[in-house]
Amino acid sequence: MNYLAWAVVALVGYSIFTPLVSLATNEIPSTVVALIANSMLALSAAAVIVYRDQPVAAYLVGENAVYMYAAGVFLSIGIIAYYQALGAGPVSVVVPIFGMFLVGSSLLGVVFLHDPLSWRKAVGILLAAIGVYLTTS
Repeated sequence: MNYLAWAVVALVGYSIFTPLVSLATNEIPSTVVALIANSMLALSAAAVIVYRDQPVAAYLVGENAVYMYAAGVFLSIGIIAYYQALGAGPVSVVVPIFGMFLVGSSLLGVVFLHDPLSWRKAVGILLAAIGVYLTTS
């Protein structure tokens, strides 16, 4: 599958995931939901690694490993906060605010990774920010 197909699969999965987390956190503490759901993610990733016969140990050190560990720290912070927010507030407000990570990531990609920024992309990022503002106010 190409990256666009994977992106659509991710979109569908995340679209269904979020309301389910909100429902689960009505009765279960958000940290417990985070532990179980993300443990399932870790086990699934491990199963794919085993299936693909990919080495892991070779990637635990090296010059790019620091990015992997930093990503894990920020993912942990972001996801735990996301679960807390879903447990405390309405999905229709939490998700658009959380979705601003698209704007933040896009801007970080442009500034630090030198991703190209066309006028069209810049307008799209601006409209995404406006859309979040409109859906959360």
